[in-house]
This record gives sequence, structure tokens and C-alpha cells, in this order.
Amino acid sequence: MEDNNVEEKTIQEPFQDKNIGEDKGISAQGGPASGWKKYIPFVLELAKIAIIAFVIVAPIRYFLFQPFIVSGASMAPNFATGDYLIVDEISYRFSTPQRGDVIVFDASFIKGYEGQRFIKRIIGIPGDEVDITKGKVEIIKDNKTTILAEKYLPSDLKTYGDVNITLKSDQYFVLGDNRDYSYDSRMWGFVPKNDIIGKAVLRIFPITNFSEISRPAYN
Repeated sequence: MEDNNVEEKTIQEPFQDKNIGEDKGISAQGGPASGWKKYIPFVLELAKIAIIAFVIVAPIRYFLFQPFIVSGASMAPNFATGDYLIVDEISYRFSTPQRGDVIVFDASFIKGYEGQRFIKRIIGIPGDEVDITKGKVEIIKDNKTTILAEKYLPSDLKTYGDVNITLKSDQYFVLGDNRDYSYDSRMWGFVPKNDIIGKAVLRIFPITNFSEISRPAYN
């Protein structure tokens, strides 16, 4: 860039052409008339990067994975308000939800919760008879009764309620990990598969709790 004082010195000469600034490529303000043009390649490069990023990220964001921020205490002690989770939306298109999966679903089928999303854990799957009595969860299938051992919960935690439900195809029984403070299938019944958005697979915030969300094993 030329010195801004150049034009001032030339204007003071008595017979200087008034248009000399244009002849020398100097603007009326004393700066290069085309100086901004050198930024065009940089701006175009940024725009290209932004477009490429959008083309890559948008399908992932809207069709494969989706962020979800936990709100409320229904999944304590394993999940807390403010936990930032990544929800896998693609897996259930090729496989069925399994017992123990932590899922996010559209709660619009529950009266008064239209447009809201819940996070719960799958306890019963199609074909199960779920029986909750005396603080325990029992799964009855093929004439065999199993008391569900939930090692991810405090050992002294009881699951209160008086529930007996047999799940048909594409019906899932869900509970919050915080059984005393969870509004779940004990109150409103099963979750239709079509309303399941996906399963939580990763907790990325807070950083100190960064972890993969895996399916627990049941004995």
C-alpha cells in the first residue's frame, strides 16, 4: 500500500492535474483504489470451505446423529441435567432396539407432552411380559421368569409400582434410572417403535464425564 501522504504532496504543486490520483491508481481517500480486491481469493476460499463443511455435516446432523441435552433428574445417577449426548439415529433402521439401550423418543403420543422428547432406558422388548411388584422388575418370556439385575442402579433402589404388561410387536417398555422421580411406562404404557428417535451412544459434555454409552449386560 502506498504512503497516504503521497496525494497531499502532489496536490500542493500549482499545476498538478486534479486527476493524477486516478492515473497513479490512488483513490480520492489516498488508499489503493483496488486494494480490497486482494481479499477476494481469501473470501472465496472461506466460502468454499463453509459450503463443503455444510454438505458434509448437514446430512450427519439431520439423518445420522443428533445432539441431545439432558434436562431433569429422571435418569440420575447415570445422566444429569446439562449432559450433552450424541444420539445415533441410523442404527435402528437396520436393527431392533435392545434391552438396556438408552433411547431418546418423541413423547407426543403422551397427552400433555406434545412436541417434547424424553430420554429413558429400554426395559421390556416385544414379546416380553413385564411385571413390576414389590419393588422388583420381572421379565416373563417363554414361561420363564427373570428378575432383572440392573447393576447400573444403586443396589438399594426399588422400582415401585404395580404393573403388568405384555408387549406386542414394535412396543417397548421404558423406565428412568431414577425410579422415584421418573415419569415413564409405569404411568403411560409402552413406547411405539416409530416414535423412537435413536439411542444415546456418546456423552461429550461435561468433558470430565466424556464417555461411550454402552448397553449393559443382564444376567
